[in-house]
Amino acid sequence: MPETPRSIDRHRFTPSDKLLLDANIWLFIYSPQYRPTDRRAKVYSTALKYMLEARSTILIDAMILSEFVNVLARLAYNTLPAAQRPSDFKKFRNGSSFKTTAASIADSCNRILQVVTRIESGFTSCDPADLIHRYQAGRSDFNDLLLAHTCKTEALTLVTDDVDFARSGLTILTANAKLLR
Repeated sequence: MPETPRSIDRHRFTPSDKLLLDANIWLFIYSPQYRPTDRRAKVYSTALKYMLEARSTILIDAMILSEFVNVLARLAYNTLPAAQRPSDFKKFRNGSSFKTTAASIADSCNRILQVVTRIESGFTSCDPADLIHRYQAGRSDFNDLLLAHTCKTEALTLVTDDVDFARSGLTILTANAKLLR
């Protein structure tokens, strides 16, 4: 029977919890686009504090960290005033003004890496043809399919705000009301 997503603010974290935090969770915690007063940013920041206090295992793979980095870099580019924005993202990334952005992103990455255990993405153990077939059928992001595979094969709890995981059958902790319906 598929799991029903559970409210993260009601979960009692324990040392036996094996938690994979999706990129969107790290963005709620470390992205400048969310203010500390944002309800979900508060909930996820508090949950991270409780995970650490409980000595839960917090996991990350390269795909999640890469998505976190790329979203923050794109956000910095897209929020530049039009007159200051280079004609394309790569010009921005290769320019001298990106150094400040890159330093801020690197700082956030280092904060994350201090509290997580790195794991492999699961790509070597999955059936890529099946993932591609399911992606081709629509309604699924390829990275989400791979993330779900990793959670299933490693018996991980996914901490996410992404409604796309609603019918995944995964054990999910969230503050997203749409996932909790």
